[in-house]
Amino acid sequence: MLKTTGMLNNELSNYANSGAVIRRMVRDGQLTPVRHGLYETDINTPGICLAMHIYGPSYLSFEFALSYYDLIPEAVTCFTSATFRKHKTKEYHTSFGIYSYRDVPESAYPWGLVLAYQNGYPYMIASPEKAVCDKLYTISPVGNQKEMESLLYDDLRFDKTSFERMDHKKLQEMTTFYRTINHRIFRSYIQRKFIHVRNP
Repeated sequence: MLKTTGMLNNELSNYANSGAVIRRMVRDGQLTPVRHGLYETDINTPGICLAMHIYGPSYLSFEFALSYYDLIPEAVTCFTSATFRKHKTKEYHTSFGIYSYRDVPESAYPWGLVLAYQNGYPYMIASPEKAVCDKLYTISPVGNQKEMESLLYDDLRFDKTSFERMDHKKLQEMTTFYRTINHRIFRSYIQRKFIHVRNP
């Protein structure tokens, strides 16, 4: 269970020096520091469960979500998350893993989020379509649809089968919240490659 310093101070209000008790609990393994002012009581808590509590508001996305949905072949060890209006990247190294955070546009932030649970903990993660669009937001603009296809399959190493099974209409709709060159070209690519073919 996650506990803040304030929660612990309330629980330990009968002690003259609750701070000393907290430090002893950390030393004895009863509490594991997650970040300043935040502790976890169970060292075996899956790291995925803590991401949105460490820094937020945030949801898991980018490389972590792409790997989670088997869109890329690499196993991702860093819990990558999206924020908005932070104007900076943040990274935390904890006993539960490495957590990184970076902005997406505020207009795109609330769309395409999935609430999931593990070990009784809720966590928020981007849908597959949202994770793709978030990742494209972090990449320098390409020049045309051919370069976009090379980016998807050669650079990002998207699994073609998994990508072709995505909801392309939803993916196309998701691109409209980003207003970047990459998303405009990607939207045209999706229209030509998938939607137009299915709906002649």
